[in-house]
Amino acid sequence: QLQASGGGLVQAGGSLRLSCAASGRTFSNYAMGWFRQAPGKEHEFVAVLSYDGGNTYYADSVKGRCTISRDNAKITVYLQMNSLKPEDTAVYYCGARDRTVKSPNSYYYTRPAQYDYWGQGTLVTVSS
Repeated sequence: QLQASGGGLVQAGGSLRLSCAASGRTFSNYAMGWFRQAPGKEHEFVAVLSYDGGNTYYADSVKGRCTISRDNAKITVYLQMNSLKPEDTAVYYCGARDRTVKSPNSYYYTRPAQYDYWGQGTLVTVSS
């Protein structure tokens, strides 16, 4: 029960904020991550936020340009993306790792197999 939104068409150098709304479960049990998949490429890790929101980790490709955050009251996680580049064009997916399904062993969850639930994806297109 993850719903991603916020994608769209933006010019290089612009910004977008992606949202991922969770429902049906206890949000504090989730570590939340964002991945992306560009055409013809594998899923790529983008960012992850720990269960309590106190720790983050970013892919080198987006470090300094993206910020992952969560609003527990709105049971939503965000990915603020700035200084967008054409190579950021991809479908972006949010994922949740549920501590009641897989025991926490870190917060560096950078592989899709480490997640339990996925949103449907939102397309980000960055024009040059």
